[in-house]
Amino acid sequence: MEKLSMDALQRLSQQDFEQAQKLPLAIVLDNVRSGLNVGSVFRTADAFLIEQIWLCGITAQPPHREILKTALGSDETVAWTYRENTLDAVRELQAEGWILLALEQTSEKTWLQDFKVEAGKKYALILGNEVEGVDIDVLRQCDECLEIPQFGTKHSLNVAVSGGIAIWELARQMANYLPPPAR
Repeated sequence: MEKLSMDALQRLSQQDFEQAQKLPLAIVLDNVRSGLNVGSVFRTADAFLIEQIWLCGITAQPPHREILKTALGSDETVAWTYRENTLDAVRELQAEGWILLALEQTSEKTWLQDFKVEAGKKYALILGNEVEGVDIDVLRQCDECLEIPQFGTKHSLNVAVSGGIAIWELARQMANYLPPPAR
């Protein structure tokens, strides 16, 4: 077994990334405090060809030194938009036909592994503040709440980690509906 070189990995160039068909998934960051978490979400979004990120409220925006530290340039490949108010952003997404999914612990939820994406639909995954989670008014706009099962004592994950888990599961399902990338 050997580690693969960067050339062997055959990563897309920035130009190829921009032209590649994206997964019909948007990520909405609802008042995420840490620029490091924001940068990590950018990097995950790049890895899975996510269509766009919406940065809302106090969420840092590029260029920001903490974002740059963890994004490693993905803030230049993944499309992003800023909205001062998360509620305005989710209403805008709804008006454009996106299905709103909050990643949150709520009384009414769907376990992440039980959620099934449907071909031809666009999904917006909302990730909340590190302490407060997704704002209650934003939750009320959502079509569904997803939860990651947890078994330890804390019952909470870092927002970038939980986002990565959820993005992976949604991207895994959505990839079945896209043609394979050209290399």
